[in-house]
Parts: sequence; C-alpha cells; structure tokens
Amino acid sequence: MNMDQVLQTFIVESRELLQDMEASLLRIESETEQSESINAIFRAAHTIKGSAGLFGLDDIVAFTHVLESVLDKVRNNELEIVSDLVALFLLCGDHMALLIDHVESRADALDVDKLQAGASLLEKLSIYLAAQPVAAPQSAMAAAHEPRVETTGGGLVDNDNWHISLRFGRDVLRNGMDPLSFFRYLGTLGEIIGITTLVDAIPTAEDMDAESCYLGYEINFKSEADKVVIEGVFEFVRDDCVLHILPPHSRMGDFVQMLSDLPEEDLLLGEMLVRCGTLTRHELAQVLAIQAQDSVSHDDTTGEPQKPLGEIAVAQRMVQPEVVEAALEKQKQVKDSKAKQQQLVRVDAEKLDQLINLIGELVIAGAGVNILARRNGQTALLEAVSTLSRMVEEVRDSALSMRMVQIGETFNRFQRVVRDVSKELGKDIVLSISGAETELDKTVVEKIGDPLTHLVRNSMDHGIENAELRTERGKPAQGTVRLNAYHESGSIVIEVSDDGGGLNAERILAKAIEKGVVAPTQSLTEQEIFKLIFEAGFSTADKVSNISGRGVGMDVVRRNIEALRGTIEITSQYTVGTTMRIRLPLTLAIIDGFLVAVGKSSFVIPLDMVVECVEMSDQDRQALQERNYVNLRNEVLPFIRLRNLFEVEGEAPRRENIVVVQYAGQKAGLVVDGLLGEFQTVIKPLGSLFQHLQGIGGSTILGSGEVALILDVPSLVQKVVQAEMVPTV
Repeated sequence: MNMDQVLQTFIVESRELLQDMEASLLRIESETEQSESINAIFRAAHTIKGSAGLFGLDDIVAFTHVLESVLDKVRNNELEIVSDLVALFLLCGDHMALLIDHVESRADALDVDKLQAGASLLEKLSIYLAAQPVAAPQSAMAAAHEPRVETTGGGLVDNDNWHISLRFGRDVLRNGMDPLSFFRYLGTLGEIIGITTLVDAIPTAEDMDAESCYLGYEINFKSEADKVVIEGVFEFVRDDCVLHILPPHSRMGDFVQMLSDLPEEDLLLGEMLVRCGTLTRHELAQVLAIQAQDSVSHDDTTGEPQKPLGEIAVAQRMVQPEVVEAALEKQKQVKDSKAKQQQLVRVDAEKLDQLINLIGELVIAGAGVNILARRNGQTALLEAVSTLSRMVEEVRDSALSMRMVQIGETFNRFQRVVRDVSKELGKDIVLSISGAETELDKTVVEKIGDPLTHLVRNSMDHGIENAELRTERGKPAQGTVRLNAYHESGSIVIEVSDDGGGLNAERILAKAIEKGVVAPTQSLTEQEIFKLIFEAGFSTADKVSNISGRGVGMDVVRRNIEALRGTIEITSQYTVGTTMRIRLPLTLAIIDGFLVAVGKSSFVIPLDMVVECVEMSDQDRQALQERNYVNLRNEVLPFIRLRNLFEVEGEAPRRENIVVVQYAGQKAGLVVDGLLGEFQTVIKPLGSLFQHLQGIGGSTILGSGEVALILDVPSLVQKVVQAEMVPTV
C-alpha cells in the first residue's frame, strides 16, 4: 500500500464520519438524552483531526481543533446544544467537507472564498469559546468519575503525567506510515516529557527487512487531553500496533498489567519507565514486587489454576468489582466490533464495475456455448453446459448483489435539506422516511439523488402551505414530506409525497393554455394535466423564490429519470396532498430477459414484467381490423403488434402469440411471431443516434453474435393504453 492509497482511505473515511456527524446533529434536537449523539459528533471531528494531522493537512487540523474545543464544552455541559449551535456545527461540517475535497483535488492552495468562509466560521466558534461556562447539575455518573484518594492496597504512582507504551507493528512502514508523524501530532496535544526507545527487537543486519518496523517506545506525556483524545492520535495504526495508555496517578496494578501484557522482560521495561520519568526507582520496586506476588498466585502443591488478574486486583482491593465487570464487558464489545470490521472489505467501485462488465461478457459467451451444445445434441455436453449456465447465473447474481445498496443512506441526507429549506421558507416541516432498507443498484442510487432533491424542495416550496393556511384547512401546523421506497414487479418504486395543498388541475390547464403548451380545444385527462408540470419552462408560481418558481428543474427531473429507464407519475388531491411516484429498474447492467422473434428480428422483454404468454385465437385475428384489444378471460387486454410498430418486413405467420406484460398495475399485450424462451441479457446502451428511439430501452448481443433490441416495456404499455381507450367487456 503506498501513501496515495492511504490518503484515499482517509478521504473516504472522513466523508463517512462527516455523514455520521451530520446525522447525529440532525436528530440531536429531538432527543431527550443527548450524550450519545454529542459523543458521536465529538469522536467524528476528533478522528478527522487526528488522521489529518498524520498527513500534515494543517488547514483541516487547525479548523477542526477549534470546532473540537467547542464540542468539548458541549460534552462537558458547559454549553447547551441549541438550534443556532446545531446550525453552526452543520456549516462547519460542510466546510470540512470542502477542505477534504480540496485535498482530493491536490490543488496547491485554498481559494479566497474558502478561506473567508473558514475564517467566518472560526470567528463564530470563538464566541462560544469565550463564553462563560454554564453551570450544569452534576449527575451521579459525573460524580463517579471525580478524582479520589486511593486508600486501598497497591497504592498510586505519584506522577501527574500520562504514560504511553507503544509497539509499532511490522507493516507500519510498508503501509506508508511515518512513526515520527505520530509524535509530532502528539506534541500538539501536550508536552512529551521523556521518551525511551526499545531497539531490542531489531534483528541483525543480515536478517533485517528494510521495509519492516521494529521500534517500540515508552513515553512520559503531559497533557490536559483525555484518554479518548490521546487514543485518537494512533487511530490510523490502531489495528497495527500494541498500545497501552495509563492516566496520571495510575494504580500500581495498572503498571503490573501493562508489564504482563508486553513481551519484553520486566526489568528491561521497568528501566525504560524509570528513564523516561514515569516511575521512580522506589515505585518500580513496588510494581515488580506486586508482579512477583501475582506470579505465584496459584498453589504449586495442589496445582490449582492461577486466578484471573481481575479477581486478584479485586481481592487485593486495588479496584472495585464493578470496574472489573465494566472492563470485561467493554473488552467484549471491542472484540465483537473488531471481528465485525474484519468481515468487511473495501472495494474500489471501478474494480467492481470491471467485474460486472467481465461477467456480462461471460454471460454472452455462455449463451453462445449453449446454442452450440443444442446444435450438437450430445447429452453429456448439454448437461455440462446446463451446469455451467447455472453457475454463471449464480456468479452474476452474487456480483450484482455486491452493487446493491440500501437507499436509506440517500434518504437520510434529505434530513439536512428539509431542515435548511424549512428555515429558509419559514415553515415547520418534518421529513418522514420509510422503506430505507430497500436495495437497488449503486449506479441508480448515485444518479437518483439530484431528481429527488428537486422533488423534495419543490414539495416544500409549492406543496406545503404556510401555517395559517394549514390551520384554516384543519391541518396540523407542521407539514410532512415523506420518502418511501419498495419493490414492485421487478422494479423499485420511490415515492416523494407531502400533505400540502395538492395540484390544482384547472389552474395548471389555464396556465398551459396561456403559454401555448396546450390548445384551448384540446381535451386532457387529469393525469395528462398533471404531467404538464414537467414541460420545460412551465411554472404556476406567482413569484420567483430562491427555491423554485423559474420553470426549470421539473423537465430535468423527467429527463434524468427517463435516462435511467424509469418513469414518473403523479397522484394528487387538491388541498390534501401530492405523491410523485418514480419507478426504476433494479439494475442497469444485467437482467433476465424473455426472447421473442418477429420475422428475422429478435427482441428481449424484461422477464420480471412478463405475466404470461397466450396463443392468438382465430377469432381475435379476424377482429384485428376493427379493434386493438382482445378478451382475455373476460378481461380487456389492449395490445400492439411489434411487426407494425417496428415495420418488420414480411408476412405474419399463421400462428402468432401474445406476450402479456404488466407495468405500474396496467396490462398490455405484445403480439410476436415466436417465443424463444428465457435469456440472460447484458444491457448495452444505444448509441447517441438511437437514444430517442421510442419503445427501445437498449440492446444486447446474443450467443450467435446477433444483436437483439431490448424493449422499453413501460413506454410500450403507456402507448398501448393511451392509444386504445377500450370499453369494458
């Protein structure tokens, strides 16, 4: 691993920490017990600061240090967490994100705007640092952590400083870490009083690996920082080093435990502790005496097992039993957490995309092998190909599942949008989220963010009424915007709804006629009227605001969703509310398809949209001249001939089939010549020349090397239903 890779890891993890920090800030005002969220916010800022210090990112360290100082006051109950302070912390998080973006861009210096923004935020933070501490009631937990005089056996070390015992792992240098950088950063938190270096682990010159680290240190450190802050200095190598941190006035038993945990000889370690100034000679003698007593804590004559150190410490009244129990529970939590982290592996998105592309080619090659095996007709070969096809399908599903992410993370980002926009509009609006566990393709998640942002902001500005009007209509003063997601018929449905004023169909139609979008004599259904808001430049807003009202945005929303092979529909009731319903494919890479033939052409229908296949009866064929629907078990089924739609040459065969498809609750029939069965389809985008071709959503390559077009079922269903307003049977 080189330094660039380590820096990239810092950037990714810092962004994740900033997201966690923002999430905690957004929920903290509604919490009755805020300590956990406050600690999470502090840890996020501190970890970013510590990691930035290792890379010499002084801009981030300097800014975050001031923010951390204010957060520390909040954590110590010297400042109350109020709305204005939350807003300031959110802006600080935004600025930290800009600083991290600057690191990623590798630009030489910050631009003037960023420098001024940072200076303005530091000035606001300094106001809180200059404020007088706010007295807070002392809790039982706080009282339990007060310094107390040790009266039990074992005694205390008479030292006001921290002691840090550090053993770097062999791979620290190989992973791009500089041991000296940790000491430089440690020096920013306090003063290193004394340090001794352990060199006994260094092998002979012949056996030495130049890329391995063999160093260990005993450090006498003076600082007012707490243990969490000091531990954070070594966050980046925490899993690749042995670290012991003992606070000022630690018990003798703590040093005994440390000496037992370290692999070096006790006398050697004791001498290092004396040389760095942590222990006096007399205190070292006490520690070694206690350890000698511990080493014979079992009865050699009976062979009874040695008692655990915790039991010995309790028996000698060095610590209270509750402390031992709490320590054991904490160790278990840390061990479980590390075990869980070790199960996760970060994978570069580009590598994952490359894997999906290779699997796509494998699917195509497998289809070709399948065709050749069928032509050959050998039973053993067919069985082998069948096994291979099944395994390829499993590999495909596994690879696609790695790209699937929960939409909850995207939804949670809108907590900040709703908070900021509601304050700007002067409205009381809350965000409600459901279906956060719904999974969809990572690529879809990345591209759906902007359309959702515009829809949410539009709902808040145009949808939610002001408090006075809501009261007149018998609604609660607080408006609600809801985000919901769920799976339906092989697609994902994302809903953006509000309990606002709804859409006024008459007003929209009048505005459309005024702008010339619709002719005065044209007759439109309510759904068609609602869809007029997606026309470019169309807006019913009386005035332009910073949020919306310029007639731009909704047309971009529609184009972006259609680019994802999705659709958007609107349900609205005037004065009650509106729901924008987006339907998207689960993945943009590989799908299961149903292969059909029309003349010499092949088409692929997404399998999850196929309901059934029926043979067209002679009665239906005779009625084709009069109508474009059939009676399917007393259900009216409108259909369309793919031969006519795509102008396929040649006469239709005597036997034709109808593939019944369903999308968004509506059914339609596609008349084809032949049914060729299920087919794993790798979706290839159409070229720019064919992007606006209606009814086609992409292309794929068959095993024979021929190209087949993938049908855009949503647009075909809509075309069939709108073209034929059929009566009931």
